[in-house]
Amino acid sequence: MSELYDVTILGAGPAGISAAIYAARAGLKTLWLDKQFAVGGQMINTYEVDNYPGIPGISGMDLGEKMAAHAEKLGMVPVRENVRSLENAGEEKIIRTKKHEYRSRTVIIACGAFHKKLEIPGEEELAGMGVSYCATCDGAFFKDRITVVVGGGNTAVEDAIFLARICKKVYLIHRRDSLRADKILCDRLAECENVEMIWDTVPVEIQGEQQVSGIVIRNKKTGQERLLETDGVFAAIGILPDSEKFRNFVQLDENGYISAGEDGVTGTPGVFAAGDIRTKALRQVVTAVSDGANAVLSVQKYLLK
Repeated sequence: MSELYDVTILGAGPAGISAAIYAARAGLKTLWLDKQFAVGGQMINTYEVDNYPGIPGISGMDLGEKMAAHAEKLGMVPVRENVRSLENAGEEKIIRTKKHEYRSRTVIIACGAFHKKLEIPGEEELAGMGVSYCATCDGAFFKDRITVVVGGGNTAVEDAIFLARICKKVYLIHRRDSLRADKILCDRLAECENVEMIWDTVPVEIQGEQQVSGIVIRNKKTGQERLLETDGVFAAIGILPDSEKFRNFVQLDENGYISAGEDGVTGTPGVFAAGDIRTKALRQVVTAVSDGANAVLSVQKYLLK
Protein backbone atom coordinates (compact mmCIF):
# COMPACT_ATOMS: atom_id res chain seq x y z
CA MET A 1 0.00 0.00 0.00
CA SER A 2 1.29 3.48 -0.88
CA GLU A 3 2.26 5.89 1.88
CA LEU A 4 -0.34 8.23 3.32
CA TYR A 5 0.29 11.99 3.09
CA ASP A 6 -1.13 14.62 5.42
CA VAL A 7 -1.82 16.94 2.51
CA THR A 8 -1.49 16.87 -1.26
CA ILE A 9 -1.20 20.21 -3.06
CA LEU A 10 -2.34 20.32 -6.68
CA GLY A 11 -0.81 23.17 -8.67
CA ALA A 12 2.34 25.29 -8.47
CA GLY A 13 1.11 28.80 -9.10
CA PRO A 14 1.33 31.45 -6.34
CA ALA A 15 -1.36 29.70 -4.28
CA GLY A 16 0.27 26.30 -4.59
CA ILE A 17 3.74 27.65 -3.81
CA SER A 18 2.43 29.50 -0.76
CA ALA A 19 0.62 26.37 0.41
CA ALA A 20 3.80 24.32 -0.04
CA ILE A 21 5.83 26.81 2.02
CA TYR A 22 3.29 26.89 4.85
CA ALA A 23 2.84 23.12 4.80
CA ALA A 24 6.60 22.63 5.08
CA ARG A 25 6.82 25.06 7.97
CA ALA A 26 3.94 23.27 9.69
CA GLY A 27 5.77 19.97 9.44
CA LEU A 28 3.04 18.31 7.39
CA LYS A 29 3.88 15.25 5.32
CA THR A 30 3.27 16.84 1.93
CA LEU A 31 2.95 15.73 -1.67
CA TRP A 32 3.10 18.55 -4.23
CA LEU A 33 1.95 17.85 -7.79
CA ASP A 34 1.99 20.08 -10.87
CA LYS A 35 1.82 19.31 -14.58
CA GLN A 36 3.84 22.31 -15.76
CA PHE A 37 7.60 22.37 -16.19
CA ALA A 38 8.03 25.92 -14.88
CA VAL A 39 6.77 26.85 -11.41
CA GLY A 40 4.63 30.00 -11.13
CA GLY A 41 1.38 29.36 -12.99
CA GLN A 42 -0.07 32.21 -15.02
CA MET A 43 2.23 34.62 -13.21
CA ILE A 44 5.23 33.60 -15.33
CA ASN A 45 3.42 34.88 -18.44
CA THR A 46 3.17 38.41 -17.03
CA TYR A 47 5.95 40.72 -18.17
CA GLU A 48 5.66 42.96 -15.12
CA VAL A 49 4.04 42.50 -11.70
CA ASP A 50 3.84 46.02 -10.36
CA ASN A 51 1.45 45.54 -7.44
CA TYR A 52 3.08 42.83 -5.33
CA PRO A 53 4.10 44.54 -2.05
CA GLY A 54 7.80 45.18 -1.60
CA ILE A 55 9.05 44.28 -5.10
CA PRO A 56 7.37 46.60 -7.65
CA GLY A 57 8.21 46.18 -11.31
CA ILE A 58 9.42 42.58 -11.05
CA SER A 59 8.71 40.29 -13.99
CA GLY A 60 6.30 37.42 -13.45
CA MET A 61 9.01 34.93 -14.38
CA ASP A 62 11.44 36.36 -11.82
CA LEU A 63 8.79 36.45 -9.09
CA GLY A 64 7.87 32.85 -9.84
CA GLU A 65 11.52 31.81 -9.60
CA LYS A 66 11.94 33.62 -6.28
CA MET A 67 8.85 31.94 -4.83
CA ALA A 68 9.95 28.54 -6.12
CA ALA A 69 13.43 29.03 -4.63
CA HIS A 70 11.84 29.84 -1.25
CA ALA A 71 9.84 26.61 -1.36
CA GLU A 72 12.86 24.59 -2.48
CA LYS A 73 14.89 25.96 0.43
CA LEU A 74 12.32 24.27 2.67
CA GLY A 75 12.65 21.03 0.74
CA MET A 76 9.53 21.53 -1.37
CA VAL A 77 9.79 20.75 -5.11
CA PRO A 78 6.71 19.79 -7.14
CA VAL A 79 6.46 16.33 -8.69
CA ARG A 80 5.80 16.73 -12.43
CA GLU A 81 2.61 14.77 -12.90
CA ASN A 82 -0.79 15.65 -14.30
CA VAL A 83 -3.67 14.73 -12.00
CA ARG A 84 -6.36 12.84 -13.89
CA SER A 85 -8.90 12.24 -11.15
CA LEU A 86 -9.68 12.45 -7.46
CA GLU A 87 -11.69 10.00 -5.39
CA ASN A 88 -13.19 10.65 -1.99
CA ALA A 89 -12.59 7.52 0.09
CA GLY A 90 -13.87 8.93 3.36
CA GLU A 91 -10.95 9.87 5.58
CA GLU A 92 -8.58 9.36 2.65
CA LYS A 93 -8.50 10.98 -0.78
CA ILE A 94 -7.18 9.03 -3.77
CA ILE A 95 -5.23 11.10 -6.32
CA ARG A 96 -4.59 9.40 -9.67
CA THR A 97 -2.08 10.45 -12.30
CA LYS A 98 -1.09 8.63 -15.48
CA LYS A 99 1.58 6.63 -13.66
CA HIS A 100 0.69 6.63 -9.98
CA GLU A 101 -2.03 6.50 -7.35
CA TYR A 102 -1.50 8.52 -4.18
CA ARG A 103 -3.27 8.53 -0.80
CA SER A 104 -3.74 11.67 1.24
CA ARG A 105 -5.74 12.75 4.27
CA THR A 106 -6.42 16.17 2.73
CA VAL A 107 -6.12 17.87 -0.65
CA ILE A 108 -5.58 21.53 -1.58
CA ILE A 109 -6.73 22.22 -5.14
CA ALA A 110 -4.75 25.16 -6.53
CA CYS A 111 -4.76 24.36 -10.25
CA GLY A 112 -5.53 27.92 -11.32
CA ALA A 113 -7.15 28.85 -14.60
CA PHE A 114 -6.48 29.03 -18.34
CA HIS A 115 -7.13 31.50 -21.11
CA LYS A 116 -10.54 31.77 -22.79
CA LYS A 117 -10.59 31.29 -26.53
CA LEU A 118 -12.22 33.55 -29.09
CA GLU A 119 -14.15 30.62 -30.58
CA ILE A 120 -13.98 31.97 -34.13
CA PRO A 121 -12.92 30.35 -37.44
CA GLY A 122 -9.18 30.22 -37.97
CA GLU A 123 -8.27 30.40 -34.27
CA GLU A 124 -7.65 26.70 -33.75
CA GLU A 125 -6.04 26.18 -37.14
CA LEU A 126 -3.57 29.06 -36.67
CA ALA A 127 -2.79 28.55 -32.99
CA GLY A 128 0.96 28.86 -32.61
CA MET A 129 1.19 30.31 -36.11
CA GLY A 130 0.28 33.86 -35.20
CA VAL A 131 -2.53 33.18 -32.73
CA SER A 132 -1.36 33.44 -29.14
CA TYR A 133 -2.69 33.82 -25.61
CA CYS A 134 0.52 35.12 -24.06
CA ALA A 135 2.16 38.31 -25.30
CA THR A 136 5.18 37.96 -23.04
CA CYS A 137 5.74 34.40 -24.27
CA ASP A 138 5.40 35.05 -27.99
CA GLY A 139 5.73 38.81 -28.45
CA ALA A 140 9.40 38.63 -29.45
CA PHE A 141 8.41 36.78 -32.64
CA PHE A 142 6.59 39.91 -33.83
CA LYS A 143 9.34 42.49 -33.55
CA ASP A 144 8.69 45.41 -35.95
CA ARG A 145 5.48 43.78 -37.17
CA ILE A 146 1.75 44.45 -36.82
CA THR A 147 -0.24 42.77 -34.06
CA VAL A 148 -3.80 42.74 -32.71
CA VAL A 149 -4.87 42.34 -29.09
CA VAL A 150 -8.48 41.38 -28.34
CA GLY A 151 -9.89 42.35 -24.94
CA GLY A 152 -10.48 45.26 -22.61
CA GLY A 153 -9.31 44.22 -19.14
CA ASN A 154 -5.98 44.47 -17.37
CA THR A 155 -4.40 41.58 -19.27
CA ALA A 156 -5.36 42.97 -22.67
CA VAL A 157 -4.01 46.43 -21.86
CA GLU A 158 -0.82 44.99 -20.35
CA ASP A 159 -0.35 42.92 -23.51
CA ALA A 160 -0.88 45.95 -25.76
CA ILE A 161 1.65 48.01 -23.76
CA PHE A 162 4.19 45.19 -23.88
CA LEU A 163 3.75 44.65 -27.63
CA ALA A 164 3.93 48.41 -28.30
CA ARG A 165 7.55 48.32 -27.17
CA ILE A 166 8.59 45.88 -29.87
CA CYS A 167 5.94 46.01 -32.62
CA LYS A 168 5.55 48.54 -35.40
CA LYS A 169 1.80 48.80 -34.81
CA VAL A 170 -0.66 47.40 -32.28
CA TYR A 171 -4.45 47.37 -32.58
CA LEU A 172 -6.47 46.88 -29.41
CA ILE A 173 -9.96 45.61 -30.20
CA HIS A 174 -12.65 45.88 -27.54
CA ARG A 175 -16.33 45.03 -27.77
CA ARG A 176 -17.32 48.00 -25.58
CA ASP A 177 -16.69 51.75 -25.82
CA SER A 178 -14.47 51.93 -22.74
CA LEU A 179 -11.80 49.75 -21.14
CA ARG A 180 -12.27 47.76 -17.94
CA ALA A 181 -8.60 47.95 -17.04
CA ASP A 182 -7.16 49.84 -14.06
CA LYS A 183 -6.64 53.57 -14.59
CA ILE A 184 -2.87 53.37 -14.18
CA LEU A 185 -2.71 50.88 -17.06
CA CYS A 186 -5.04 52.97 -19.22
CA ASP A 187 -2.81 55.99 -18.63
CA ARG A 188 0.25 54.01 -19.72
CA LEU A 189 -1.60 52.77 -22.78
CA ALA A 190 -2.47 56.34 -23.78
CA GLU A 191 1.24 57.10 -23.90
CA CYS A 192 1.84 54.40 -26.53
CA GLU A 193 1.72 56.28 -29.84
CA ASN A 194 1.72 53.10 -31.95
CA VAL A 195 -1.39 51.61 -30.31
CA GLU A 196 -4.74 52.21 -32.03
CA MET A 197 -8.02 51.52 -30.24
CA ILE A 198 -10.91 49.94 -32.14
CA TRP A 199 -14.06 50.29 -30.06
CA ASP A 200 -17.43 48.48 -30.14
CA THR A 201 -15.91 45.74 -32.24
CA VAL A 202 -15.67 41.94 -32.11
CA PRO A 203 -13.45 39.50 -34.03
CA VAL A 204 -15.23 37.36 -36.62
CA GLU A 205 -12.55 35.29 -38.33
CA ILE A 206 -8.77 34.91 -38.36
CA GLN A 207 -7.29 34.46 -41.81
CA GLY A 208 -4.02 33.07 -43.10
CA GLU A 209 -2.27 30.12 -44.71
CA GLN A 210 0.31 28.58 -42.40
CA GLN A 211 0.58 32.00 -40.74
CA VAL A 212 -1.86 34.71 -39.64
CA SER A 213 -2.32 37.37 -42.32
CA GLY A 214 -5.40 39.21 -41.08
CA ILE A 215 -8.47 39.28 -38.88
CA VAL A 216 -12.04 40.05 -39.91
CA ILE A 217 -13.74 42.34 -37.40
CA ARG A 218 -17.32 43.56 -37.03
CA ASN A 219 -18.58 46.82 -35.55
CA LYS A 220 -21.37 45.91 -33.13
CA LYS A 221 -23.27 49.17 -33.68
CA THR A 222 -23.18 49.36 -37.48
CA GLY A 223 -22.75 45.68 -38.32
CA GLN A 224 -20.04 46.63 -40.80
CA GLU A 225 -17.23 44.11 -41.31
CA ARG A 226 -13.72 44.77 -42.50
CA LEU A 227 -10.42 42.94 -42.84
CA LEU A 228 -7.57 44.14 -40.67
CA GLU A 229 -4.14 43.06 -41.88
CA THR A 230 -1.98 41.73 -39.05
CA ASP A 231 0.85 39.31 -38.39
CA GLY A 232 -0.39 38.19 -35.00
CA VAL A 233 -3.55 37.96 -32.89
CA PHE A 234 -3.32 37.91 -29.09
CA ALA A 235 -6.50 36.88 -27.29
CA ALA A 236 -6.86 38.37 -23.80
CA ILE A 237 -10.56 38.02 -23.01
CA GLY A 238 -10.38 36.37 -19.62
CA ILE A 239 -9.77 33.06 -17.95
CA LEU A 240 -11.62 29.85 -17.11
CA PRO A 241 -10.96 27.79 -13.99
CA ASP A 242 -9.13 24.50 -14.52
CA SER A 243 -11.81 22.70 -12.53
CA GLU A 244 -13.71 20.41 -14.89
CA LYS A 245 -11.95 17.24 -13.71
CA PHE A 246 -13.12 18.01 -10.17
CA ARG A 247 -16.79 18.54 -11.05
CA ASN A 248 -17.90 15.32 -9.36
CA PHE A 249 -15.58 15.82 -6.41
CA VAL A 250 -16.35 19.35 -5.16
CA GLN A 251 -19.15 21.85 -5.67
CA LEU A 252 -18.63 24.36 -8.49
CA ASP A 253 -20.43 27.68 -8.90
CA GLU A 254 -22.28 28.72 -12.05
CA ASN A 255 -19.01 29.85 -13.67
CA GLY A 256 -17.11 26.68 -12.89
CA TYR A 257 -15.11 27.98 -9.94
CA ILE A 258 -14.83 25.82 -6.83
CA SER A 259 -17.19 27.09 -4.14
CA ALA A 260 -14.97 27.97 -1.18
CA GLY A 261 -14.57 30.91 1.18
CA GLU A 262 -11.48 32.78 2.36
CA ASP A 263 -10.53 29.78 4.49
CA GLY A 264 -10.44 27.55 1.40
CA VAL A 265 -12.99 25.13 2.87
CA THR A 266 -15.14 23.35 0.27
CA GLY A 267 -18.27 21.30 0.74
CA THR A 268 -16.19 18.10 0.61
CA PRO A 269 -14.57 17.32 3.99
CA GLY A 270 -10.79 17.35 3.79
CA VAL A 271 -10.73 19.16 0.46
CA PHE A 272 -9.70 22.81 0.15
CA ALA A 273 -9.38 25.29 -2.73
CA ALA A 274 -6.91 28.14 -3.19
CA GLY A 275 -6.08 30.73 -5.83
CA ASP A 276 -7.78 31.51 -9.13
CA ILE A 277 -9.72 28.24 -9.15
CA ARG A 278 -11.96 29.21 -6.22
CA THR A 279 -14.91 31.59 -6.02
CA LYS A 280 -13.55 35.04 -5.15
CA ALA A 281 -13.89 38.72 -6.01
CA LEU A 282 -10.23 39.47 -6.80
CA ARG A 283 -7.79 37.17 -8.60
CA GLN A 284 -4.30 38.53 -8.12
CA VAL A 285 -0.92 37.12 -7.08
CA VAL A 286 -1.27 38.62 -3.62
CA THR A 287 -4.71 37.06 -3.01
CA ALA A 288 -3.52 33.69 -4.34
CA VAL A 289 -0.59 33.71 -1.91
CA SER A 290 -3.00 34.52 0.92
CA ASP A 291 -5.26 31.66 -0.18
CA GLY A 292 -2.41 29.18 0.03
CA ALA A 293 -1.62 30.16 3.60
CA ASN A 294 -5.27 30.10 4.66
CA ALA A 295 -5.82 26.69 3.07
CA VAL A 296 -2.94 25.16 5.03
CA LEU A 297 -4.32 26.63 8.26
CA SER A 298 -7.66 24.99 7.45
CA VAL A 299 -5.88 21.72 6.73
CA GLN A 300 -4.21 21.85 10.16
CA LYS A 301 -7.54 22.48 11.87
CA TYR A 302 -9.13 19.61 9.95
CA LEU A 303 -6.32 17.18 10.85
CA LEU A 304 -6.52 18.12 14.54
CA LYS A 305 -10.17 17.03 14.56
